[in-house]
Amino acid sequence: MIKKGIILAGGKGTRLSPLTKVLNKQLLPLYDKPLIFYPLSVLMLAEIKDILIITNKGETNLFRKILGNGKNLGIKISYKEQKKPNGLPEAFIIGEKFIKNQNVALILGDNFFYGQGFTNRIKEKIEDNRGATIFTYIVNNPSDYGIVELDKNNKIKNILEKPKKTSSRLAITGFYLFDKNVVKFSKELKPSIRKELEIVDLIKRYLKQKTLSAEFMGRGSAWLDTGSIQNLNETAQFISSIERRQGLKIGCIEEIAYINRWISKKNIMQSIKFYGNCEYSEYLKNLIK
Repeated sequence: MIKKGIILAGGKGTRLSPLTKVLNKQLLPLYDKPLIFYPLSVLMLAEIKDILIITNKGETNLFRKILGNGKNLGIKISYKEQKKPNGLPEAFIIGEKFIKNQNVALILGDNFFYGQGFTNRIKEKIEDNRGATIFTYIVNNPSDYGIVELDKNNKIKNILEKPKKTSSRLAITGFYLFDKNVVKFSKELKPSIRKELEIVDLIKRYLKQKTLSAEFMGRGSAWLDTGSIQNLNETAQFISSIERRQGLKIGCIEEIAYINRWISKKNIMQSIKFYGNCEYSEYLKNLIK
């Protein structure tokens, strides 16, 4: 069972400069919400309520200003700072006291996930998570991603980092489930040529001991990157199209908390007052009519 989740919201965001010269990229607007709302909503939809957000040095207060300690969402949010980007597995070393020798989920703060079936798959895996679970998605440009190769029985055969040549198009997304060994394994990793701890090396550790599994996101779901200006805009257009068509919001964290009965109408009213006179507040008002 997984009850804890980490959002890695650090990084320099150099491909989004000059926007990221003044603001952490996970706080940039993605259509009508800060980007951080979307990975947070993934954890909340999976009913993970104890969450650690890891930010760049000196940026914690920016996240606190919009999210606080999570009390108004019926969850618990704590914060840690990363002095400099040293690779994704460092999140588990920084969050060792938060993890407390328990299973944990990790989601990258700049990843966008969409699809009703996706949440159900997460819930199934967190109920009985053993070893590590990665979530994969078919991409058209495998050389840009960490890739999973399968054998003839659809079992994981190999993990490749940005391969120049491969027959597989199954990319590893920015959402992972790990057992309590993840801190120990992360500490044992050696820096790569890039002088960083690599998530692929951590995943390979689980593969070597045959405790790695993969969940495959189908055609009815979406995994989108927001690491460049073009990708950020394309993801915003995707969200805009769905929200305007359905009249329902994606990544509305107050709505998720309210539906799960973690908060009351009073909490929604407090959020409306906090956000002020805006479209997002109008949407929240309609929730409690």
